[in-house]
Amino acid sequence: MVLPVGGGVGPVRTSASARVSLPCSPLAASAARRFVRAALADWAALEVPAADRVTDQVADEAVLLVSELVTNAVVHAGTAVEVSCALDVSDREGEPPSLVVEVTDHHPTRVVRGDPPDADEPPEYAGGHGLRLVAEVAESWGTTYRRATKSVWFQMAVAPTGPAAAGGMGSAFMDAAAAVDAMDAVDAANATANAAGPDGGFGPGVVPEGLGPVGDDRKEAVEAVEIVAPGQGLVPVRRDPEWIQRGALSFLAEASDLLAGQFDEDMVTSLAGQLLVPRLADWCAIWLDSTSGPPRLARVWHASEGRIEGLRQVLEKEPPHVPTAVRGGAVEWPWPADPAAYGPGGAALACRLVAGGRALGTLLLGRAGLVRMPAEVVGLIEDFARRVALALASARRYTRQATISRVLQRGLLPSVIPRIPGVESAVVYEPTGEISAGGDFYDVFPAGDGRWCFVLGDVCGNGPEAAVVTGLVRPWLRLLAREGYGVGEVLDRLNQLLGEEAVEQAVEGAAEAVVAGVEAVGGSAGVVELVDGGLVGGAGLPAGGGVARFLSLLYGELEPLGDGLGARCTLASAGHPLPLVLRPDGEVRTVAAPQILLGVVDDVSYESESFDLAPGETLLCVTDGVTEHRSGDRQFDDEDGLAATFALCAGLSARQVAERVRRAVDEFAADPPDDDLAMLVLKVL
Repeated sequence: MVLPVGGGVGPVRTSASARVSLPCSPLAASAARRFVRAALADWAALEVPAADRVTDQVADEAVLLVSELVTNAVVHAGTAVEVSCALDVSDREGEPPSLVVEVTDHHPTRVVRGDPPDADEPPEYAGGHGLRLVAEVAESWGTTYRRATKSVWFQMAVAPTGPAAAGGMGSAFMDAAAAVDAMDAVDAANATANAAGPDGGFGPGVVPEGLGPVGDDRKEAVEAVEIVAPGQGLVPVRRDPEWIQRGALSFLAEASDLLAGQFDEDMVTSLAGQLLVPRLADWCAIWLDSTSGPPRLARVWHASEGRIEGLRQVLEKEPPHVPTAVRGGAVEWPWPADPAAYGPGGAALACRLVAGGRALGTLLLGRAGLVRMPAEVVGLIEDFARRVALALASARRYTRQATISRVLQRGLLPSVIPRIPGVESAVVYEPTGEISAGGDFYDVFPAGDGRWCFVLGDVCGNGPEAAVVTGLVRPWLRLLAREGYGVGEVLDRLNQLLGEEAVEQAVEGAAEAVVAGVEAVGGSAGVVELVDGGLVGGAGLPAGGGVARFLSLLYGELEPLGDGLGARCTLASAGHPLPLVLRPDGEVRTVAAPQILLGVVDDVSYESESFDLAPGETLLCVTDGVTEHRSGDRQFDDEDGLAATFALCAGLSARQVAERVRRAVDEFAADPPDDDLAMLVLKVL
């Protein structure tokens, strides 16, 4: 395997390697998991150098990542898959060995998939989250495109020191594997005893030699330890509460890290299923409640992937109905009767997912071969369910707020830009966030008598208050322009309107109505958060009751003079970045004079400036999201950076100018813009 491992510093030699070819089938992922586990166990048994340093955590994470990458390759590339696993050792002193796994498919033109699947994709495409996990878990990873193949690889550092102490290093992986095999034997024996029971109940059970009799206390103690905090082996078994608590806390910490910050509820259910199975359960299913219909079966997962589809079909017919009195607690649930889908008999639990007093869904899970779930495991599942519920609540809140923002944005901006005779136009609009309505806005409209008006504005702040101000300003501008007011007079009257107390009350009332609307569609009272908008809790307004009524505005009129004669332009800038004009020879000049923001001072008079735009000249108008985009201590427009970029656009169309400037802004800094960005380009033909 040719991979740049070991950080690319010093010679690297491969201590051991293994490779397997897998067909394109739904069972490829499970085969890949078995391959990686078998390779690590074989290397440890053969005492391969550095194999004794592979911890249980590294092994589990490698198995998780290879499963996701193989699923990605099978589903989205649709070809056979090669999986290679290597243990590389660096000759450089102090550099730890590394485990490198590579998944190769034979469809190099397909893009590596890392986004969540579309909602209308069939259930078998419900995976595809692997690259997010790889980026979070692996030390380094990458993609290699070759002529006929595409490979995704990841590298994980193993323990930096020698053989590990007892408790989780060295041979722990082999012991854990042996423990799993032994527990499988217990499950199979109990399933057999259950089948022989006269009333369908579980018999006393049988365990392999050396584990001792499985009485009620002994059985539950062994299961709790092996499920929650597996040790190095089953003989002897550590049963002290501290050991169990340590394993439970480790699991919950890992779950919290993976679930935090997920803004898609289907991603939350997918991660929850993969965290539960096979660690705490052999299978699980998650239903999500809906306000407009029956619960939706969002996720089904089984340790045996060949049973997932059968399990889904059975569960869709038998959704659980947990009593209303149960609020977040786990209750025992009858083991389903279909062995083809569920496997042998065992213990099942149902748990309502509740956050903020609101039920969001139901978690159902089962583990084969148990009479009942141990008390420690039940408590752990309840804690895990609460974390899943909180993640679902956050994802739903995010989705609701993003939907409200998109609806507001569509209503605040023109759906189309009309074509001005003899003028080519282009608009770029990029709000910074999905869940906060942007403060920038634009408009182009006819004002009658051959006049065409254009507007580019930026409300101070964003969120619902900024959206309300934008919703007021745009129709006011259109009305004043069509009443025949000049450019300066329009700004004078708009400034007076923004200062009226009635406007302040309207903005405040509308902002509170937006917050009330969020709560009405399911948000919990006191939990409303519109980031960047300053909304906290149910009050709806920023601390101190302030309202964003100030805005910078560039407003102008164009009067086309006829074919080949250019256009007459009159404009005024109120606290806005000044527009630029580009001549065909590349010369750039600034037009208009700076004036105060609208809404700050009542008694002010705004002046306009008129000039001619010759054929081939281009007018560029931008918001401060362009000029003030930062890279460290520098801004994009420092030392006339915008004008220098604009000068390179001579001879380009309006659309090409807009794209060139936008690309220059993006390339100016590694971080994306932290403010809304809007741009209007008008080129006289």
